[in-house]
Amino acid sequence: MPRSAQPQISFADWELLQQGISLEPLLQSMSDFLDDHEEMIKAVRRDLEGGLKNPGTGRSGLTPQQVLRSLILMRVKNWDYRELRERITDGYTLRQFTDFYCQPVPKHEAFNRAFNRLTPQTLQAVNDLVVQAAADVGLEEGQKLRVDTTVVQTDIHHPTDNTLLWDVVRVVTRLVLCLAAAVQQHIQGFRNRTRAARRRMQEIQRLTPKERHQRQVKKYRELIGIAEEVVNSARKALQQTRKARRKDLLTAVAIGELRKEIDHYCKLGDRVIDQAGRRVLQGEQVPNAEKIYSIFETHTDLIKRGKVQTPMEFGHKVFLAEVPKG
Repeated sequence: MPRSAQPQISFADWELLQQGISLEPLLQSMSDFLDDHEEMIKAVRRDLEGGLKNPGTGRSGLTPQQVLRSLILMRVKNWDYRELRERITDGYTLRQFTDFYCQPVPKHEAFNRAFNRLTPQTLQAVNDLVVQAAADVGLEEGQKLRVDTTVVQTDIHHPTDNTLLWDVVRVVTRLVLCLAAAVQQHIQGFRNRTRAARRRMQEIQRLTPKERHQRQVKKYRELIGIAEEVVNSARKALQQTRKARRKDLLTAVAIGELRKEIDHYCKLGDRVIDQAGRRVLQGEQVPNAEKIYSIFETHTDLIKRGKVQTPMEFGHKVFLAEVPKG
C-alpha cells in the first residue's frame, strides 16, 4: 500500500539542503506546481488504494507523491522504466524531485505496477494540469496548433491487377500443397497452375501501350480464369480435409492454421478477381476505397499528395500536430 504522504528527511539530506543543492529551474517549476495542486495527490492515492481490501495494512509501497512525480519525470525526459530507476538512484536532485531523498529506490517493476494502477481519468487530469502549467509560464500557448502530414509507405510491390492475381494464385497454391502434405491426403481436383499464371502475368507486363488496347483483355481474361479456378479448387480442398485429424498436437495445430490462411487468402482472392474483372473486362472505374493494393498488407491506402517525383504513394497518411512556442 502507499506509504506516508510525507517521508522523513534524514540528517544527510538536511545537510545537503543547507548547502544550497537545488533543483534545475525546470524541475523546480514543476515541483512548485505540483505542490500547489494537492488534489492530484489525492486522486493518485485513490487509484493506488483502489481494489485493496485493507489499505491501512500490508507492505509499504511508493507514496502518491513519488508515483506522480516519477511518472511526470519519466514522460518529460522520455525515459523507460529501467533508465528512470537508474537516473533517480544516481542523482540526488532527482531523488529530491521525486521525493525519495535517501530512501532506497525500488526496482523498475515497482514503477510499472504503480503507473498501471492509475486510471485514465487521473492521467487525463494530470495531462491537463501540466498543459495549463506550461501555458501559465509561457512555454506553450495551448491555443495555436500547427499540423502537417507525411506518408509511411508499406513494404509492397507496385500494385497492378496482373501482379495481384499472380500473388493470389501462388500463395493459395502453396498453402494448399502444404495442407495436403500435413494431412497426408491427396487433394482431388486441385491443379498447380502457378506456371500458367506466371506466364500470363509476364506477358501482360511486357505489352507495349499500343498492344494493350488489342491484347490486354484476352490475357487478363485467361489470368482471371486461372485465379478463379485456383480459389474455387482451394475451397473444395477445405471441404475435403475438414475431417482430417492427426494424433500429434503440433501437426493438428498446423493444419488448423493452414485452413484459416487458405480461407483468408481465398476471400482476398475474390476481391482481387472482382476488381480486375470490373476494371479491365467491364471497363469500370473502380473507386479507390473499394480497391485492394496488397493481399499481404491489406490496410494499404493509395495516397496522392501532388508531388512531381512521387505522384502516388502506397501506405498510410500520418498527421503530425505541434504547438508552437512563443
